[in-house]
Amino acid sequence: METKWLRVSAAPDDPEGLERDPAVVEAAAYLRKGELVAFPTETVYGLGGNALDPRAVAKIYEAKGRPPDNPLIVHLADAAQLAAVARSVPKAARRLIDAFWPGPLTLVLPKREGVPLRTTGGLDTVAVRMPAHPAALALLRLAEVPVAAPSANRSGRPSPTTAAHVWEDLAGRIPVLLDGGAATVGVESTVVDVGGDRPVILRPGGIGPEELAEVLGTEVELDPSWSEPVERPKAPGMKYRHYAPEGTLYLVVGDVAAARREILRRAEAERKAGRKVGILTTEEGRSWYPAPFYAVACGRREDLSSVAAALFAALREFDRAGCDVIFAEPFPAAGVGWAVVNRLLKAAGHRVIRV
Repeated sequence: METKWLRVSAAPDDPEGLERDPAVVEAAAYLRKGELVAFPTETVYGLGGNALDPRAVAKIYEAKGRPPDNPLIVHLADAAQLAAVARSVPKAARRLIDAFWPGPLTLVLPKREGVPLRTTGGLDTVAVRMPAHPAALALLRLAEVPVAAPSANRSGRPSPTTAAHVWEDLAGRIPVLLDGGAATVGVESTVVDVGGDRPVILRPGGIGPEELAEVLGTEVELDPSWSEPVERPKAPGMKYRHYAPEGTLYLVVGDVAAARREILRRAEAERKAGRKVGILTTEEGRSWYPAPFYAVACGRREDLSSVAAALFAALREFDRAGCDVIFAEPFPAAGVGWAVVNRLLKAAGHRVIRV
């Protein structure tokens, strides 16, 4: 299969221009025909297909090599489309929609009968969100269907935050790649289950639990799956090894200074054993790790949003460098830092070194 790389040329602040943009118009036509389109969102690039068409959804799983029990997130052009996919919307969900849509927030709601079980991973709930990316919203409006879209990468790989990342993984496996520039948030959306007595975060993401609690006026729980795998996933990223580079990744947790000393000790041992060592750090920590260690600065520790934005690109950089073993410094679990820690735990296959 030949993959078309279409580039958006209209300005992000021109909604009407985006809906006339030849690249967006062509990509929407593919979605209406039941074909797949990789497209930009504010979080990561998504691989989209008509969420109400089981054949289109099956193509998503096939292109990614994705396990069939791993549910997909349905992307909507506006909140009015909720009626097409969800049976009901609790008051808590409405409050979160008013506060955070469009944006990196996914809500788990009871699904309508017309939503295929392939889309929901066999569950009677559906995960929905409205992305905050102008080109994505234009695409969704023109497609005129809810669009199921996991990250546009091979299953288990680091998520793509640029069109080039999508090309690395899926060129020749999908018909269209819509290039709308780099993602800004850099980690996937926060997934919240609002079906119980208290809202529960199933997957940390671009919106932290503290922000959710402020809007809802109540504490928001984190499901244990944020740091441990589960057997029956209710949302993406809960069960399988995700976001992983090709080298073996270890997450070091504890005091930062102690972690850096332990990383240096282990890195030297790995180097003497003949393995190329990568180290995930930040701008503040880069000077700790001299050559021949391959240190990648992933944003600034004092600004966790910059860490999140650069995380997946950094993991892919270790692949390009051919690193056999990678050690990641600890990051604080606060705000978007919850998502950073979650992604590193999944990428490491829960290999944790405590100091």
